[in-house]
Amino acid sequence: MKAAWYSRNGEAQDVMQVGELPTPSPQAGEVLVRLSTSGVNPSDVKSRRARPVNDPLVVPHSDGAGVIDAVGDGVPASRVGERVWVWNGQWQRPMGTCAQYIALPAAQAVALPEGTDFAAGACMGIPGLTAVQAVILAERLSGDLRGQTVLVTGASSAVGHYITQMVTQAGGRVIGTVGSEAKAAHARAAGMQEAVFYKTESVPECVKALTQGRGADVIIDMDFSTTAAWASEGALAPHGQVVCYGSNALEVPLPFRPWLYQSMGVKFFLVYDLTPSDRQTAVARLSGMLAAGQLQHSIGARYALDQVAQAHRTVEAGQTVGNVVIDL
Repeated sequence: MKAAWYSRNGEAQDVMQVGELPTPSPQAGEVLVRLSTSGVNPSDVKSRRARPVNDPLVVPHSDGAGVIDAVGDGVPASRVGERVWVWNGQWQRPMGTCAQYIALPAAQAVALPEGTDFAAGACMGIPGLTAVQAVILAERLSGDLRGQTVLVTGASSAVGHYITQMVTQAGGRVIGTVGSEAKAAHARAAGMQEAVFYKTESVPECVKALTQGRGADVIIDMDFSTTAAWASEGALAPHGQVVCYGSNALEVPLPFRPWLYQSMGVKFFLVYDLTPSDRQTAVARLSGMLAAGQLQHSIGARYALDQVAQAHRTVEAGQTVGNVVIDL
């Protein structure tokens, strides 16, 4: 099979290789997926640059979509020919989705509705599941989002775009942080009601002005290194909740007194490491949305497999609105 891989850390153009690798065979409990697309996420490029390479080679990317080509023992033969999207393709294993085939546990290949194309399917594993789990946790902590104000940091990002849609569909009001007018337009099309331009405006002051001084009921957050301070400065209402799935800094000082005196809470989660129960709930809810055609998908750039290094550079640049997908 044709695949892309790297054997050492470094810049994409220096370490990425494209060539032939053996096609895997599905083991017991596994399916073999003939991939049509592979999604490129920020975590993929961060891994290539810095995560220690402990295997002879790493085929990157965790997300993808295609058709089940074969099944291992214990998997119903009826799954052959099924359109699927995959999650955790390269989580704690070297063989990811940037290849024409992947063998992985059957549960990690989820039925893809006929009305959803393979490019959108390649956006479900990390962006889609992160978004739906964030909204599920927000509801678990704060109750029904109908009528509540939710601050979505990075509302135009791959994850934020889905979160914005989901909160809006749940009846919530979305205030989003964005970096440009183009990104604001993208988020507004997904349901965002008010934009805060975090590069030129004070996020806490803008949120307070938009909420009559109270702050947002919930913050769904992609960068706790900034949100920890924003929340304490009035962006989050007393007794409000932060649901966080990322941070641009690993060491984050927390201004404890305002968090304590306003009884604010935070819940962190890692989309790769959901509990089986949470995973099942998130996959089922996301599948229902796909089947009902409730989600807009945004593909910002598409590349051929031979252009994998360019795809990684595009993600690293952070200027593309929408997901980056490789066609296999």
